[in-house]
Amino acid sequence: MSDSLTSPRLAGPRPRAGRPTREQAVQRVEQMLDRALEMFLESGFELTTVEAIAASVGMTKRTVYARFKDKRELFRAAVLRAIDRWSVPLETLRALESESLEETLVAFTRVRMESALSPTGIRLSQITNAEAYRFPEIRRWAYEHGTLPALRFLADLLRRHAPGGSLDVRCSEELALAYITLASGPARSASLGDSFDRERLEERIELYVTLFLNGVWGCTPSPAEPS
Repeated sequence: MSDSLTSPRLAGPRPRAGRPTREQAVQRVEQMLDRALEMFLESGFELTTVEAIAASVGMTKRTVYARFKDKRELFRAAVLRAIDRWSVPLETLRALESESLEETLVAFTRVRMESALSPTGIRLSQITNAEAYRFPEIRRWAYEHGTLPALRFLADLLRRHAPGGSLDVRCSEELALAYITLASGPARSASLGDSFDRERLEERIELYVTLFLNGVWGCTPSPAEPS
């Protein structure tokens, strides 16, 4: 019988398994962090093991520990990376702006709510709150990379739309924080198990924007002291 093309004798030499390229190594770490986040979100910090994370992506525990010294460092890396990925970038917020303050507020609120109310956004909020006592830097990171850019964008927006320049910096920042706190209601409710369909969400957005705009211009700088 003649040899076939798949005969081991005629087949070319099997490629040697070399070390992964830098790009492949980065992709493997990214894959591990994705899976680690999923498992931490599903089971929490205490019940998730490094062994289970490693096995789920075909790694050994030793490989994971070569990159992260312990489970705490792995958890911190996975969650901080997720906060960066699910926070709405400042560039995205700026692209929402139009000449109408009301329309901009609606678009601003909608995009932030959609991110916060996504399945990952809800679980990320839950685990951040649950583990804040153990990892206080995670809540600080969430504020600095999620809330603070939105706060600054909104404060600047209010100053530029205020009639006659009637808002100073401090007042505009306080108003921006008040609005963000008001509009975070659905996210807080969702973390406790409430659900929002599109119609209900749009009704909430309209309510928040209307309430805010009806009272926003009442905050004005104090008159200058007489000389």
